[in-house]
Amino acid sequence: MSKCKSFLPSINEDSKILILGSMPGVKSLEEQQYYAHPQNRFWKVMGALCGVQNLIDCSYEQKLETLLKNNIALWDTIKSCKREGSLDSNIINETPNAIRKLLKKYPNIKIICLNGNKSYSAFKKYFPDLLEKYTFYKMPSTSPANARYNLEKLISDWQIIKNEN
Repeated sequence: MSKCKSFLPSINEDSKILILGSMPGVKSLEEQQYYAHPQNRFWKVMGALCGVQNLIDCSYEQKLETLLKNNIALWDTIKSCKREGSLDSNIINETPNAIRKLLKKYPNIKIICLNGNKSYSAFKKYFPDLLEKYTFYKMPSTSPANARYNLEKLISDWQIIKNEN
């Protein structure tokens, strides 16, 4: 069982939408990059929504900058946990990130998108009051473990970001 620790948020004063994952997977933790696993469809979805066809091929810094240019911040609901492998279902002993503090520091955030079931359930557990204060969307996971969703369906469902921004 490995101890996992989330990254710092990617955010700026212009951010209006906060996307929260659960906890970076093994590959992401190794690379110290959000959504680093080549089969995770997050960057393909964001590229489609931000109008950058080859976002998947850009450097990590360019990926984060593209999100920020589109007023999208990125972080995780969980600050630390223990987990075997990368599956959210294996997460135990979780501690939440300081999301209230982040939202207070960045008042332009109006929309919270929760990437997958674990992000949503952890957010609901630790921050139920924020569900009423902010517009939030429980989004289908971009993880390869979410095989029910093909890329086109993910892009379609995540379109709410483009519509809200």
